[in-house]
Amino acid sequence: MQTKQLKEECGIFGIYNKENIPCIGNLVYYGLFALQHRGQEAAGIAVNINRDIYLKKNLGLVSEVFASDNSFLEQTGNIAVGHVRYSTCGGNILENAQPISVRYAKGNLTICHNGNIYNAQELRQNLENEGAIFHTTSDSEVICYLIARERLHCSTVEEAVKNILPKLKGSFSLLVMSPEKLIALRDPYGFRPLCMGELDNSIVFSSESCALETIGATYKRDVKPGEIIVVSKNGISYDTSLAWNQTGLCIFEHIYFARPDSIIDGQSVQEARTNAGKLLARQYPIDADIVIGVPDSGLAAAQGYAEESGIKYGVGLIKNRYIGRTFIQPTQALREKSVALKLNTLSMNIKDKKVVMIDDSIVRGTTLANIIKLLKKSGAKEVHVRVASPKFMYPCYFGTDIPSRDQLACNKWSEEELRKKIGADSLGFLKLETVKQIAPNSKVDFCTGCFSGIYPGKIYSE
Repeated sequence: MQTKQLKEECGIFGIYNKENIPCIGNLVYYGLFALQHRGQEAAGIAVNINRDIYLKKNLGLVSEVFASDNSFLEQTGNIAVGHVRYSTCGGNILENAQPISVRYAKGNLTICHNGNIYNAQELRQNLENEGAIFHTTSDSEVICYLIARERLHCSTVEEAVKNILPKLKGSFSLLVMSPEKLIALRDPYGFRPLCMGELDNSIVFSSESCALETIGATYKRDVKPGEIIVVSKNGISYDTSLAWNQTGLCIFEHIYFARPDSIIDGQSVQEARTNAGKLLARQYPIDADIVIGVPDSGLAAAQGYAEESGIKYGVGLIKNRYIGRTFIQPTQALREKSVALKLNTLSMNIKDKKVVMIDDSIVRGTTLANIIKLLKKSGAKEVHVRVASPKFMYPCYFGTDIPSRDQLACNKWSEEELRKKIGADSLGFLKLETVKQIAPNSKVDFCTGCFSGIYPGKIYSE
C-alpha cells in the first residue's frame, strides 16, 4: 500500500450481559486490539458499572492508552463499549477521542461512532443557535447531543435514537450505551460494517468479525443496513423499519480497510482481494517471471493474479511489522518518512526478473515511484504495476477522506503520463465495470462513488 492520505474513520466494539462480568474492560481491550488497523490516532473504553460510566481514553494506540492502567480494565460491569479512531471530522485532539459520554437529565449516555456525517456542520450550527455548547469538533458529539435532547421527549432511548436518524446525512455505524441498554445500529445504506456475536451469555458487537474471534465470541450475523438492535435485561429487539431497498457498503472495505480474515455482509475479505487479482490477470496479462504484492492489502490480490496467470508468486517487499499503516500518519511529511522505514526489497527474489507488482490503489501517486525505484535498484529488469481497484476520480462524502479531485493522480495525469511518472513498465487498473465482481457473496450492494462519481442517495457536490 503506497503512502497516501486515505483516512479510515474508526473501529467500534461493545459487549452486553444481564449480569456483571469480571474484567469486562479486558474483553473490549482485546476487541479493540483486533480493530487497531481501523484507526491509530486514539483509543478509549467506557464501562457501565451500576449505572455509572467509567471512561478512559487518550491519543495513541490501544496498547499505549491502557499500558499502565490494568485496574481500569479489570473492573466488573455489565456493559462496555470501545473505540479506535482516525479522524474524518474534527482534528486529532484528545477532546475528539471516543467514546463520547455525557450526563444529562435522563442519566448517562455514551456513544461510539464509525463513519462521517457530512451535514454535521449544518446540524451543529442550528444547535448552537439554540444555545447548545459543544466540547469537541467531531460530528460524533453532534449525534450524541441530538439523542440526549430527543430523549427528553421520548419514553425510551431507542425511540430517541430512531427519531434523530433521519436528520443524519452520511455514514454511521453506532453503539449507544445507556445505563441499562446497549443499542447497535447501521445507516440505511450500510456504508460501514457492523456485526453481532455471542460470548457465553453476552451479546457482542464489532466493526469486523475478526475481533469477535479474538475474544472467543461466535459470529452470529451482520447488523443489517437500517437496522436498530436493542439489547437489555428484557432480551433483544430488532427494528428494520428504517431500512431501504438500496444499500451501499463502501467497496474499499474489501479492497483495503478491513482485515483479510474478516467476513463482511457474507463476503470473505481475503476472497474478495484474491478475486480482484484474478480479474486483473484476465484484464492485463503480461509476460513476467514473478508476481509480488505491496504489503499488506496487496498480497492477496497478488496471490490471485499469480494463480490466474500461472506466473510464480513470491515475496519482493518486506514490511517492518513495527511500523503502522502509513496512511494513518497525520501529515504528509510523516507519511513519507514512514514509507521509507516501512518497506525493504528482497533482492534475491527480484534480481534480473520481470516483476508484476500488485498494489491495492493509487490515490496521490507520490510514493509508488519510490517503491518501483527500490525494486529496480535491487535488480528488477521490469516492473509492471497492476492496481486492484479502479482509478480514484472523485471525493468521498462518507468517511474516507479522499483528497480533492485536483490532488488525485488519475485526474492530474493520463494513464500513460502516470505510468511514466511512477517509472512503471506498464500500468493497469481494475476495470470499473467489474469491481463489484470481487465480492459475489455479499448480501449488500456497494458504493463505488470514489471511482464512478455515482453515490447512493442525494448528496451535495464539490
